[in-house]
This record gives sequence, C-alpha cells and structure tokens, in this order.
Amino acid sequence: MTGPGRTTLITTPTFARHSPDPWTLLAQSGAGPVRPRADAALPYGELLERIAGADALIAGMDPVTAEVMDAAPRLKVIAKHGVGTDTIDVGAARERGIPVVYAPGSNSRAVAEYTFGLILDATRRITASHTAVADGEWPKLFGPELHGRCLGLVGFGRIGRLVGGYARAFGMRVLAHDPHVPDESVSKAGAEPVSLDAALSRADVLSLHLPPAGAPLLDATRLAAVRPGAIVVNAARGGLIDSDALAEALRSGHLAAAALDAFAVEPLPAGHVLRTAPNVTLTSHMAACTPQANRAMGLMVAEDIVRVLDGEPPHHTAD
Repeated sequence: MTGPGRTTLITTPTFARHSPDPWTLLAQSGAGPVRPRADAALPYGELLERIAGADALIAGMDPVTAEVMDAAPRLKVIAKHGVGTDTIDVGAARERGIPVVYAPGSNSRAVAEYTFGLILDATRRITASHTAVADGEWPKLFGPELHGRCLGLVGFGRIGRLVGGYARAFGMRVLAHDPHVPDESVSKAGAEPVSLDAALSRADVLSLHLPPAGAPLLDATRLAAVRPGAIVVNAARGGLIDSDALAEALRSGHLAAAALDAFAVEPLPAGHVLRTAPNVTLTSHMAACTPQANRAMGLMVAEDIVRVLDGEPPHHTAD
C-alpha cells in the first residue's frame, strides 16, 4: 500500500465524473485525491502553486511544462487523463525521472462512434435543420447518402479502424493512410491502403485520426488538393487543420461541409473564423464523453499512479 500523506492533484474536471471507482482506488491506496476545481480546468498559475505539495498529477488538456515539474519537488508520476500526451513535456519529465502514464484505448469506441455521428451530421445537415426549425423555419435540406461513397481515413489506429468498420456497415468504400501501419494490416482490416495524396483526392468524406505533428497537416495547399465537394471531419486534434484555410475552403464552396470536435485553441475564442464559416458543425471536444470511457480512463490512470507510488512499474507509459 502507498504510504500515508501522499497527494494526487487532479486538474481536470472530467476525471471520474461518472464513476466513484477511480476516486475510491486512489483514496484506499493512500494516494489522497484532491481536485481544487470541479467545474473547470485548474488555471496554470494555480497549478504552479498547488503542485508543490503533490506526489502525483492527473492532468487533462492543461499544459504540463518543465516549469510545472520544477515547482513540484515531491512529484513522482504524471498521468494524462486521456489517450494523447501532447500537452505534457514528456522529454522534460524523462530528464527528471518522472514517468508519464496515460490511458490508451480507453475512449476509442466513444470517439469512433462520435466521429461517425459527425459524418452523418455533416452529410445530412442534421444540426443545420435543427437550428432552422428552432428559429421557426421548416426547410427540406438535402444531403448525399453514404452508401457507395468513399471514406478516407488519415490515421488507422484503434479509432480509425472502428470508424472504418462503421463506414463499411453503411456501404462505404474505405481508404486508409497511415505510414506507421503496414499495408497488409490495412487490407486485412477491410480498407484500401493509399498515399496521403490519394486519400485527399479520392475521399468524399475525409476523417482525421492522428496525433498533432507541429504544423497543420491540412494546410491551404492540402485542402486545395481535397476532392471538390468533399466533407472534412476532425475529432482528433485541432492543430491538424489550418482554421483560416478551412474557413476559406468552406466559403468558396470547395468543401461541402466540415464537422469539428477539436481546435488548436480551446475553448474556441470569440470571433474565431470558424464561428461564421458556412456548413460547419462545431462541438466542444466531447467525443470521448461517455460514462463507460470516463470510468475506464480514470481507472487506468489511477491504477498506474498507485503502481508508481508503490514502487512498481506502470502498465502504460508514454514514449
């Protein structure tokens, strides 16, 4: 058992929101869970103040920088309440001997189902119809059927494979581009392996399933190479798309629609170019928000925190 007086600082309001099990695991293991704010992420300045007394940290989308680590002399483990560690300076943690743990696969089905919901919304204009009806109108909005259409997946990990399966159930042809997945694996999963250029030019619906990689993957040049009249969906990371270029592609009619659940800056700022772009669905980075995923994610990071504090190796560490 973990020794007395250990504290786990929790900065994200979504940790274990739908299950007491992760809280119980930390508390019974002597890992003292503390969440100063239950309704919002902990501001960076307050994080710097509170981290000094923490032995473990559970973070959401907060930036966990070298400065945060240097303000935490007792810190023994950092946990990302999620599947991506891009908001954590993993290199700085490694230099300081602090393992970074996360919850791979915990929300894959939740995100995949939500992504396909965005595809349906963008093609059949469900949100647009709701807004019009709520405003007293009664439009008949047309959109294409998915059967016989082509889905291009950029990224073919757990989530991409699930989305591809849903697409095939709708009668779609599935293309997949992922330089880290062998072509044979893509083919066995029922998709056609293609280059990025082929995915852009052939897909009627283009869905992104990659971690961030610095500069936007879909910049103005690549958006111009997307098939005219296509739909772009992103429930991965906002930095994958150049927002200004996307808004222009929607305004010009080059793209028929876009549906986005992730943005480079969150919450989406007032006056953001996408707020006034046509034919776009914007949601608040909630693809992973199911009770099942929330419980699984919380338990995975809580278990690894307890293991580290007990002197055991964690199950899921960032590279």
